[in-house]
Amino acid sequence: MEKITERRSFTIGEEATLTKLISDEDIITFARISGDENPVHLNEEYAKSTLFGGRIAPGMLVAGLISSLLGTVLPGPGSIYLSQQLRFLAPVRPGDHVKARAKVTDWDPDKGLVKLLTEVINQNNVTVITGTAHLVMPSCVKRQE
Repeated sequence: MEKITERRSFTIGEEATLTKLISDEDIITFARISGDENPVHLNEEYAKSTLFGGRIAPGMLVAGLISSLLGTVLPGPGSIYLSQQLRFLAPVRPGDHVKARAKVTDWDPDKGLVKLLTEVINQNNVTVITGTAHLVMPSCVKRQE
């Protein structure tokens, strides 16, 4: 079994990315798991009649890539979400390649708190989601004796 080591410090400006192709299977699976069966995600004929002109991925499916990045890369294993603010700026469609990016904007080593600018950008370099995340690294918090 691989030993997972938690990070103990962060640098302001440090950033990381994670990329993913949003597939039709991802959208269908997300709808099944979450119960979000909005026809704009699943029914092409219906979606063509909307302002999007076709199917789009659920926003929370795409935002989930931010969660994956934060939990596995930066701040990484052991981090716990406290809050996430999101603004959805543009649709993501089946077949889009998206890149989540997180950048450390504040780090309080005494409290184990890390704040990050988060965003998701598509293959055309269009920002589709932007926001701010607050996480805690419990392993960094000094224990009271």
